[in-house]
Amino acid sequence: MTRSVRRGKGGRRPPPRPPPSVAILDTAFHRASLATPHGETKAARDRLRAELKIVRSTATVLRHLRLETRRFLRNRLTEFETTLLSGSFGEGSLDRSLARLRRAEERIRGLSRAAQQAARSASGPDEIGQEVRAFYGRLSSFVREVDRDIDQLRSMERFLDERPQLDPQAPTLVVAGFPNVGKSSLVAKLSSARPKVADYPFTTLSIAVGHADLGFDRLQVLDTPGVLGRPGRSNPAEAEARTAVRGAATVVLFVLDPSGRSGYPIEEQERLLDRWRSEFPNLPIIPVETKCDLLRRPNDRLRVSAVTGEGIPELEAAVRTLVRPKGELPPIQDAVTEGATPDFEERGFPNPEALGKKPKGTRKGRPRP
Repeated sequence: MTRSVRRGKGGRRPPPRPPPSVAILDTAFHRASLATPHGETKAARDRLRAELKIVRSTATVLRHLRLETRRFLRNRLTEFETTLLSGSFGEGSLDRSLARLRRAEERIRGLSRAAQQAARSASGPDEIGQEVRAFYGRLSSFVREVDRDIDQLRSMERFLDERPQLDPQAPTLVVAGFPNVGKSSLVAKLSSARPKVADYPFTTLSIAVGHADLGFDRLQVLDTPGVLGRPGRSNPAEAEARTAVRGAATVVLFVLDPSGRSGYPIEEQERLLDRWRSEFPNLPIIPVETKCDLLRRPNDRLRVSAVTGEGIPELEAAVRTLVRPKGELPPIQDAVTEGATPDFEERGFPNPEALGKKPKGTRKGRPRP
């Protein structure tokens, strides 16, 4: 099997992208070259210029390395984001890249201190220049050693930017199941998300998020790529779906299509449902059969149709029951009842609904004759 290669204009391959160290070192050495110290003698100026080159190039490189790690160190990743990165880039890959960059920073600081001391001790301009060139060479090698780690951190940052930002405190409904069973259509009915909907499998290639109003909270609704239920042989999109179930779900909505229109037998879908129930015994899983406008099986499961809207209110009620926090106050519309009015009057307080209202048949506070 031959692998297609993306080509630029005229059928030519695009030039390879230079490693990150090229831009970092070019910036550092350019900034160092602008050093113009003042001194009483040429020898003093040469020595100061050498020290400034070392200091400026060091500071520029360290600043760029810190920028590469800022996303992961300044804002702590959520458990869901950490799980996503581990599933796509490998367990511990983020920590290893961050550790190598920290070690590179420590080595560069030590190299800079030694080079400054050597420049001060140099006997003449030739030896000073030799010390600066030697420093530049070792600095360049230290930066090149972390090229792969910088590339990986940038890929991780792009990866997270393309994924939804979840509130870890909000309840999350994960909609999962085989490809083309109607997950995205159901997500569009339940939430504010507008996922791509098409009549072919693997339309959804990564997770997407929408929101629904529960009355007492905001519900996050995740649309996930289709899962084929192949143990140990999942592709990256399937791995993301499993990660969403394992790392973010409060409730899982497992969508089954008994109509056969998805292209996958209902027996395979049922086997995956059973396996997930055994793998996630403490996670509420709601099985729901879609496309009931095409086929309706005789069972007690929830049945819905994204086309006709049948079963959607019952499904929303089932989700509300499972995600409602225990001990939470009820929605405001349930808390306000008609029984509150006599209680105010019995305690000697005016009825709030009657405040500012005039008795019937009065004009300017006087009875109508």
